[in-house]
Amino acid sequence: MFKGSIVALITPFKNNMMDEDKYVSLIHHHITNGTKGVVPAGTTGESPTLSNDEHKRVIEIAVKECKGKIPVIAGTGSNSTDEAVNLSRYAEKAGADAILVVTPYYNKPTQEGLYQHYKLINDNVGIPIIIYNIPPRSVIDMSVDTMARLFELKNIVGVKDATADLDRVNKQMKKMGPEFIQLSGEDATALDFNMRGGTGCISVTANVAAKLCSDFQEASLAKNNNNLLSKAKEINKKLMPLHKALFIESNPSPVKYAASLLNLSSEDVRLPLVKITENTKKEVQKALKFANLL
Repeated sequence: MFKGSIVALITPFKNNMMDEDKYVSLIHHHITNGTKGVVPAGTTGESPTLSNDEHKRVIEIAVKECKGKIPVIAGTGSNSTDEAVNLSRYAEKAGADAILVVTPYYNKPTQEGLYQHYKLINDNVGIPIIIYNIPPRSVIDMSVDTMARLFELKNIVGVKDATADLDRVNKQMKKMGPEFIQLSGEDATALDFNMRGGTGCISVTANVAAKLCSDFQEASLAKNNNNLLSKAKEINKKLMPLHKALFIESNPSPVKYAASLLNLSSEDVRLPLVKITENTKKEVQKALKFANLL
């Protein structure tokens, strides 16, 4: 159900307010360019600085525009379990197809705390839950054993893995089997991730390279077709400078600048994020040109 190129949607701003027109336009850009799902209100969507009403609004709009076309995996994570439960219930009521729940940041819960956090969310919704494991941002790393315990619950279906440890794909496959959905959270390693048993990527780069990312994922998932695998490698090489350039400074500042060059969004971000430096702008421009996007 959840595979291929899934975009971690940016949230366009104008004068520090959400730009709904650009947001709707961006969603339709993905629908028409082969993106297989959208994630509103994730980290790339600047969820930490969205108000509660804005958080709900970006989910509502995504559901309305994507209904019957591509899945919506709503970002509903929080370091407050109660808030995560409330956002998750809201996303389900709004019509989201699934929710993406990041491991609680700052609190540094134990593995048992992680289990209980996700279990309570699981017990309060009836739609699929994807664990978002991203130690670089949340400090904690959910163990494979904890993930396996959670997979026994009715709604836990997979993981967005941003550990940057490709061996985790093999370990998680061995422990949970192929039914456990494994989505990469790292564009630069998505090819190897899929080769090891992954089924797609929740992508930052897809914001500005929707068709290329979609074509890449489709080709890389056709593991027994040498021609398509060669195509995946070719596209991956084309996108690699962009994957790297978009993380020279804190995400999503670089990708928002790239989106502004393609008239997909303004480059505006909310404090404490700031617009990227001139040197980084040059690298982003160079990477877009290398990918024939600019």
